[in-house]
Amino acid sequence: ASLPENNVLRVVNIGAGLASSRRTLALADRYDYVYGAVGVHPGETGELQENPAEAAEELAAMCRHKKCVAVGEIGLDYYWDEPDREIQKKWFVQQLHLAKKCNLPVVIHSRDAAKDTADLMKAEKAGETGGVIHCFSYTKEMAGIFLDMGFFIGVGGVLTFGNARKLKEAVQYLPMDRIVLETDCPYLAPVPYRGKRNSSLYLPYVVTTLAALKGITEEEVRRAVWDNSIRLYRMKEPETKTEK
Repeated sequence: ASLPENNVLRVVNIGAGLASSRRTLALADRYDYVYGAVGVHPGETGELQENPAEAAEELAAMCRHKKCVAVGEIGLDYYWDEPDREIQKKWFVQQLHLAKKCNLPVVIHSRDAAKDTADLMKAEKAGETGGVIHCFSYTKEMAGIFLDMGFFIGVGGVLTFGNARKLKEAVQYLPMDRIVLETDCPYLAPVPYRGKRNSSLYLPYVVTTLAALKGITEEEVRRAVWDNSIRLYRMKEPETKTEK
């Protein structure tokens, strides 16, 4: 509840499985400033195999919630050997279809799977729904491919890490009107909190680093990432708004 007092005026809480998507919508019901994305992370897709029809039906029902603004996080994660890659692909495609059916953007998780992610997105015309590549971790060349599909690029605490050269190069390449800020709580807290539980209250550290990389003011960064998020999630501007 301290977030609005600290100029974090809206939060899109991201589901990673059926249970966390349910919790996300419960939070959205409880707090005016919280919205939700519902979906199943590639690492959790194995659970959907037990009763796929029922799982698909529940996901579709959750997408109809009045404060659901996206399908996610969905995608591919080849860092781990499980679940099987074909299972991950199956549910990635199925959830892309769901997003189209519900006219919602997607939040895409892609780890060590750049080519397959991009290929599936192209094949399924994911650009028709749009969305964000969450916690972007690839090269500026891959960023260009996702930009060409109309996607936003999500950036968080990793940008402040001393060893994040590849991400910093990508961010310098990205146009400011396609960058959104993310937390990925409880992971990836920015310096000086690296290794601790993350919080949206730490976003100013990412803003400072982003402003330095782009050669603009922190206020310009705040304004841009607010406007980008409103466009990404197709939200209405609040009637009265203070600094983000």
